Amino acid sequence: MANERKDIRTLSSKHKQLQTLINYVNKEALIKEHVRQSANKASGIDKVTKEEYGMNLENNIDNLMARMKNFGYTPQPVRRTYIPKLDGKLRPLGIPAYEDKLVQGVMAYILNEAYEPRFLECSYGFRPNKNCHMAIREINQVIMTKKVNYILDADIKGFFDNVEHEWLSKFLENDIGDNNFLRYIVRFLKSGIMEDMKFYESDKGTPQGGLISPALANVYLHYVLDEWFLKGIKPKLKGEAYLVRYADDFVIMFQYEDEAKLVCRMLIDRLKKFKLEIAEDKTRIIPFGRFKGTKDTFDFLGFTHINSKTKTGKYTVKHKTSKKKLKAKKEIAMKWLREQMHNPIIDIMATLNRKLIGHYNYYGVSGNFKDILNFYKYVKQSLYRILNRRHQKRSMRYKDYEMIWNNFNIRKPRICVNIW
Repeated sequence: MANERKDIRTLSSKHKQLQTLINYVNKEALIKEHVRQSANKASGIDKVTKEEYGMNLENNIDNLMARMKNFGYTPQPVRRTYIPKLDGKLRPLGIPAYEDKLVQGVMAYILNEAYEPRFLECSYGFRPNKNCHMAIREINQVIMTKKVNYILDADIKGFFDNVEHEWLSKFLENDIGDNNFLRYIVRFLKSGIMEDMKFYESDKGTPQGGLISPALANVYLHYVLDEWFLKGIKPKLKGEAYLVRYADDFVIMFQYEDEAKLVCRMLIDRLKKFKLEIAEDKTRIIPFGRFKGTKDTFDFLGFTHINSKTKTGKYTVKHKTSKKKLKAKKEIAMKWLREQMHNPIIDIMATLNRKLIGHYNYYGVSGNFKDILNFYKYVKQSLYRILNRRHQKRSMRYKDYEMIWNNFNIRKPRICVNIW
């Protein structure tokens, strides 16, 4: 796989269009993708699990390859389910059939490798060796060291549900000359949706939950937003301007307010051309930076970014867990703890420790210790109250609970990521 990565990237950096990418969707790659799949993921409409597919893996993959070669392979509709959002609404999630997960996984890998030399430095989501903390670090460094006075905090309404297939195909065709590879991407886009035993056509959008969706989203926004701004708009501005994007979330930082307003208007027209729309209630321009020490804040990637000062009085940008995210994380934690009430304490503590470590790994950035400590204390107190419900005749003394907590070596909060 390492040699294939090198081959695809090398070819992409040398040639305007890539050919024969479908050859990388081979038996070896599909088996490796099967190994990478989680055994605990929900199944699609086929109800096939990783374990079931793996019982006859060689024959299953051989059969899949034969159908792909003669174009007899057609992806099944994704099973639509819904997960709650922070605002109380539901987010649609598409779950592919197991065999489709394998093909999507390999094709997503190929797309990521093919586009890595072509994508711009401003995008951080779902790319090799890039992550959300790097995006936050970049925002921090730009605000701290560049002439930034205004932030355009924008939001694209329902991006994944409104990706225009025709435009996406044009973008892909610009870089990929392998019609067979592109044919299967179109088949995935057009595979449809099953919800409550009813079939719905998918004439636009890329289902969230599909392994190939993040790669396709990056391609779409590479052309719609990144190249447009950095190559078409930024050079024409008098002041400094910087874009940072993570998947469909992005902020643009400006030196001048009038240019921020101008680009915002242009952005609305630009997105409209590609069948996308700005969420006006979530889009705003705020004064922010070393020379605009206002109380205005903006949220990005689960953090609230704040004009602040160090202990010595110097300007700094503070990054803390957003109130919405912290509230949601606490609600999720409480729901999980209630569900675990009657499980063995050893199992509860082992899983809880992993969940806390995961929380620190994401939210444990420079300057955010207070908020991760807040979450730690909340979880600890909540578990104490829930365990007491198991003792109907008497309450567990907190001193005894402290001994149990300490005996399991529950990880205490700590800063894991330096973004300063």
